[in-house]
Parts: sequence; C-alpha cells; structure tokens
Amino acid sequence: MSSALMVNASYLVAATCFIFGLKLLSHPSSARKGNLVSAVGMLIAVLVTLIDKQILSYEWIAAGVIFGSIPGVWLAKRVEMTAMPELVSIFNGFGGLASLLLGVSSLTHSTGTITPVLSVLAYLAVIIGGVTFTGSIIAWLKLGEHMPTRAIIFPLQRWLYGVIILAVVVLALFAAMNPGYLPYFYVAIGLALLFGILATLPIGGADMPVVISLLNSYSGVAATLAGLAVNNNILIVAGLLVGASGLILTQIMCKAMNRSLMNILLSGFAKPAARAAKIEGEVRSMTAQDAYYVLEAAKSVVVIPGYGMAVAQAQHAVKELQALLEDNDATVAYAIHPVAGRMPGHMNVLLAEADIPYEQLYEMDAINPRMDSFDVAIIIGANDVVNPAAKDVQDSPIYGMPIIEAHRARNVFVMKRSASAGFAGVDNPLFFKENTRLIYGDAKDTLNNIIREFGD
Repeated sequence: MSSALMVNASYLVAATCFIFGLKLLSHPSSARKGNLVSAVGMLIAVLVTLIDKQILSYEWIAAGVIFGSIPGVWLAKRVEMTAMPELVSIFNGFGGLASLLLGVSSLTHSTGTITPVLSVLAYLAVIIGGVTFTGSIIAWLKLGEHMPTRAIIFPLQRWLYGVIILAVVVLALFAAMNPGYLPYFYVAIGLALLFGILATLPIGGADMPVVISLLNSYSGVAATLAGLAVNNNILIVAGLLVGASGLILTQIMCKAMNRSLMNILLSGFAKPAARAAKIEGEVRSMTAQDAYYVLEAAKSVVVIPGYGMAVAQAQHAVKELQALLEDNDATVAYAIHPVAGRMPGHMNVLLAEADIPYEQLYEMDAINPRMDSFDVAIIIGANDVVNPAAKDVQDSPIYGMPIIEAHRARNVFVMKRSASAGFAGVDNPLFFKENTRLIYGDAKDTLNNIIREFGD
C-alpha cells in the first residue's frame, strides 16, 4: 500500500470517528463516549499528519504540545461550571486564531507557485479566523461580566461597519490579482481583528448563547478554508463538521428565541424600543419552611433551572430534593429552555452532572401544554426564559420570545437572591402574580433548608 493511500485511509478512519463522536454527543447518556471517540479520531489525524509531512523541526511542535497542554489540563480541572460558557468562547477564539496563522503560513512557507485560488483561500481563512478570535474575546468578557453585558453602540458605528466590509472585499480582489503579496494580508489581519470586536459589541448579553454557537461555526469555516489552503483533507472534513453543527445549533437557538439571526446580529443598531411601563404590584415572599408545607402536599412538581442554579452550584441539591419528592409519591419533571444559561445546553450539562435522568428533562414545547397540571413550579435562578412580558408586553425587548409558561402552574416558587431583572435587564411581571412567591437567598442554601424540613 502506497504512503498516500495509507494516509488517506487513516484520515477516513479519523473522519468516521468524528462523525460517530458527534452522533454520540447528541445524547447525555453517550456524550462521554462520543467525546472519547472524537478524541481518538483527532489523535489519529494528528499522528498521521506528523508522519506524512516533512516536518522541518519537531522541537517547535513539542514545545507547542507542552505549553498548550499545561494550561489546558489546569483549566479542565479548575474551571467551575459557571465559567464553562466563557471557556467555550475562548476555545472558539483560539480555533479561529489557529486558522488565521495557518492561512498566513500557507503563503509564507509555500514551496510552489502561489496561485490566485490559494491566495484567496488563505485570505478568507485569515479574515474569518481573525473575526472569530476577537469576537470570542469580547464574548468572553461579556459572559464573565468583565465589561458591560448590554449592547454597546456609538455614533457612526454602522458606517464604520460598511467601510470595513468594503475594504475587505477590495483587498480580496487585490489578493486574487497579486497572489502571495503579504502586505495585503497584514492589512486584512488588522481589519479582521477590528471587525470581530465591532461585530460583537452591539450584541446584548441575553443573545450570548446564540453568539457562542455562531462563533463556533465561524471557527469551523475558518478551519475548512485553512485546510483547503494547505491541502489537508482531514482539516477540511473536521472544519466542515464543526461549521455545519455550529450553524445548525445557531438556527435552533434563533428559533427558540423566535428571532432571525440577522435580527440578533443587527439589533444593536436598531433604535431603542420605548421602555416598558414600570410594573406595579406587590412581590410576595415566603420562607423555605413554608415552601416545604406546599411541596409536601404536592403531587406534581416541575423544576425550571437557569443560570442562578449554575452560580449556586445547586444541581446536586435539586437531585436530592427530587428523590425526597418522589419518595413522597410526587412526580418530578424538568423544563429546559433552549437558551437557559449562557451557552447552548448549559442546563443539560449541569443536570447530567448530578445524574438526573435525561428522561425527566423536557423541552419547552413539550412541557408548556402540561403546565396547568403541575401543583408547583420551582424556578431556580431563571428569569428571562419564564418572563410573561415576552408574551404580553409589546414594547419589551424580549417580546415574541417563546418562554416556559411557569405562571400557569398552580403555585410558583422563585428562588432568587433578589427581585431584580435578569441578564436581559427586563423586569419580570411573574414576580407580581397572585400564585407566585419569591424565596430569597442562595438557591443551594434554600434547597438544603427545604430538604432538612423533609428529614425532620
């Protein structure tokens, strides 16, 4: 068997591992196995590439492996679940940066004639990779609340967008007409990095889950273009899989918010909507002991988790309460909104960590028709995804977004530190409804107090 045939056969095995890995990742019960299968595929791809190509210096590769693995292992062990969205965003950014560097390297280290096609492919890898890198950095800053999470706009921002896009198109033509002329690429790098910042600034914090999945798609597209530039089949396949899966997830998230992708990306440029009238009424609170008396008599309970559950790390306490309720002959279900938390699948990951059966997790469309039948809806740190203003208040920034209709349950318990607005900065009329009670404090402490009442 020839060397080229062996390499392509190995790449085919690696690509098959990627595809089966993605399939296994689609279900929590098989997600770990899917991650392992995909990792094996990547190991095969890397080893075959290193063996196949004439590497000038393995020292740099070894240094990269060492200096990349040390912070990678440290982050994997130390990062909290609340910081997982920021970590995913950073990973997307480094993927884009790698494609940018590979695009430039394909020209600077080319041993043959640089064709217009190669020049344009490298140029596009640089542009998309640069946008992904700085866009992910801004997303990381917003998710970690290291900068304002609201949409940031400034005068003439739309015009600056247009000028940068025009310059990018013009430079692409120059790159095609002057293959390998590096000054165009250096200018393109600067424009791409600037555009990534400007493209993410006007996107508000509530839209960050969509931005993360979109940037993930961008990183895959950049990798595909870089693979075409360096003529590496497995990089092309891997990039296509990442790009396609990220785009599909982005469309799912947009559908869950009842908004188009362009609306999310450009909403920061729209004229600010009139501020909704201030909600009048009384917020009623209750203690954990009072909540216990209601839960002790309940026969059906639905738990609606949000980012507050991640902050309090209350998922294991939720599991313990579930066991007590089921021992008391109550049925327990979990209602998961597609954009709950700050990244796609955030709540599913947390609940899976606590070994909560996936069969008890219901999507929004499946749980809403049953909401009237629940004796108690327990909202743990969620806000925007249960906000009735999305259905009733036309001048609300989240109007039109499908929500979990918790307000229709017989009793609603909201576990929050305060009655303040959620990540979208929108007041919640749910807190003022007759059937709603707020239980103030840390969600984990509140749940533990209820659990102790069951034990007494």
